[in-house]
Amino acid sequence: MVEKEANFITVNLSEMEIKQFEDKNLSHFSYAVLSGGEIALVDPARNPQPYYDFAKQHNAKITAVIETHPHADFVSSHLEIHLHVGAVIYAGKLTEAEYPHRHFDDEDTVQAGQVLLKAINTPGHSPDSICIVAIDETGKEQAVFTGDTLFIGDCGRPDLREQAGNPATKRETLAKQLYHSLRTKLGGLSDDIVVYPAHGAGSLCGKLLSAKNCSTMGEERISNWSLQNITEEEFVNELLAEQPFIPKYFSFNVALNKKGAPPFNESISRALKYKADCPFDFPKNSPITIIDTRPQEQFKKAHMPHAINLMNGAKFETWLGSIIHPNEAFCLIAENEMVLGDLTERTAKIGYESQLKGAFVSDGGNASTDVFNADALKDNPQAFTIIDVRNASETKHNKIFPNSINIPLHELRERVNEIPLDKAIVVHCAGGYRSAGGSSIIKAKVNGSQQVFDVGEAILEFQ
Repeated sequence: MVEKEANFITVNLSEMEIKQFEDKNLSHFSYAVLSGGEIALVDPARNPQPYYDFAKQHNAKITAVIETHPHADFVSSHLEIHLHVGAVIYAGKLTEAEYPHRHFDDEDTVQAGQVLLKAINTPGHSPDSICIVAIDETGKEQAVFTGDTLFIGDCGRPDLREQAGNPATKRETLAKQLYHSLRTKLGGLSDDIVVYPAHGAGSLCGKLLSAKNCSTMGEERISNWSLQNITEEEFVNELLAEQPFIPKYFSFNVALNKKGAPPFNESISRALKYKADCPFDFPKNSPITIIDTRPQEQFKKAHMPHAINLMNGAKFETWLGSIIHPNEAFCLIAENEMVLGDLTERTAKIGYESQLKGAFVSDGGNASTDVFNADALKDNPQAFTIIDVRNASETKHNKIFPNSINIPLHELRERVNEIPLDKAIVVHCAGGYRSAGGSSIIKAKVNGSQQVFDVGEAILEFQ
């Protein structure tokens, strides 16, 4: 039986209950397997409170936390849960985890009530990836938690561990390993076994993820390209082609997850101790980067000089971790206390809260943004230097302005010096979110008299 509620899906299978938790902003799924008053968690998110609430609701105890691999795109609460409730953490041997744990590899099992959880080593997305099969009290395999090995409609990308983790492994090597893991390690699972991945559509851990939150092995064998009857070479070529960009924070998260993050609420409290009235005297060369999260209309009217307009949106964490480097000091500006608190928590989901050196509520500043005139661009596009901050894969088949310069947003701070300054600069993306950030990054870096325009949502008039 399947029951749905806000951000959750509950599946009752025989004597076990599987609860799926969803973080929509990071497209992350985590799981609680409940049986006989005991709970095993799989790939928990940074904030452990929803799992504590679930355990309390069912008068159950969290006895195990299983990590399918050291995650790159979010910070896990495995260590905090271990310290708080005494749950044993399980991870593959190749993870070389620095936190207290037990190895969990091929044929190793964990008991949670009447449910047996069995490990399968599935290298490919990372060298240390595992999947977990849930076996009911009759011995039937009911579900498989696939981490980032197998998604609905896709499989995990193999290029995140070339410069992160130990051992670091080339993408070609991991792609070949993944080809065989999908066929030899998961290939023997029955068609009716339910597939529960760690991510859904919108995640940067793959490129073709479905919006569905679960499937079956039978359905995936029919519809998932990575499980089709293709050669290893064909698989590797397809897998490596046009993967999404890799945010700056990904390798940092791998290392943090191997170590174990500090407690969530304590980290938030420490970050918010810097909350104060917004100052307006940050110098241009300040070591603290200003991230102004207010809507672009407010930002354009009045903001602090040299601030970056990274708006509060569905992918705020991803873009924050794509623009700001690990260990780079920054401050947050928001329009009210509620938004400020929420964004601080979201900052902690990627482990950046320790870099937060200020959290301010503001309604303005002593700088403003040049007003964009769409007609001027339409009448004479040659009069402008046009910067397209979309990803390279987006511009490959859809270049909106023939003479534009493509510098993706996640690379822009490092490549601003490539932009000619002999004309007024126009910045665009696909819908207005990234161009707000991009134009503010450029304006903060160039001389004050240089005109920098944000096309914003008006880009729709040019497509």
